[in-house]
Amino acid sequence: MQGPRNKEFSEMEVTIDKKVPLDAGIERSWALLSDVRAVAACMPGAQITEQLDARRYKGMVVSRVGPAVLKFSGEIEVLSIDPTRREIQLLGKANDQTGSSASMNLTASVVPGDGPGHSTLVGSATMSVGGKLAQFSGRLIGPASDAILVQFSDNFRAAAANQPETETETVAPASPSARPLSATSLLWLMVRRWFKRRFR
Repeated sequence: MQGPRNKEFSEMEVTIDKKVPLDAGIERSWALLSDVRAVAACMPGAQITEQLDARRYKGMVVSRVGPAVLKFSGEIEVLSIDPTRREIQLLGKANDQTGSSASMNLTASVVPGDGPGHSTLVGSATMSVGGKLAQFSGRLIGPASDAILVQFSDNFRAAAANQPETETETVAPASPSARPLSATSLLWLMVRRWFKRRFR
């Protein structure tokens, strides 16, 4: 994690990179990551309140930075989603009533893990805060951001482990059409046809 950077007097920025091992296969993990509502539910204090269109959502975040409890409302936008690379990029912007602002640009993907049934969440986020929050709590932004990401990682890991198994991760039973026709089945089929012709 890179420490806070003072871009201007009224804005602080921190960049966080993290890898999280998951006890779930890559397809199950991607099914969770590609669901914006499910991802938001893993973020401490976050809640999606409305879907504006296919890529934009309204929401709110309640967070604690030091002794202060902050309530932000804003939007989340899906900038890109790539099923082939299993990667998603989200941009969130929010404001509170005190004049503080916050934004996060997150790029996350899932890659194969150490073995079957495991995967890894790879994320990189740039978080910025402005206004009174940056002026009075700049020293706390880095530790607070790291603590939030740790909680998010734990929640995401638990949610991924509880995802339903996908077809590619389970052995599907043979379909009826693929089963060989037994002698008994063939005989019963001939008897039924004989009765139909006999009593038609």
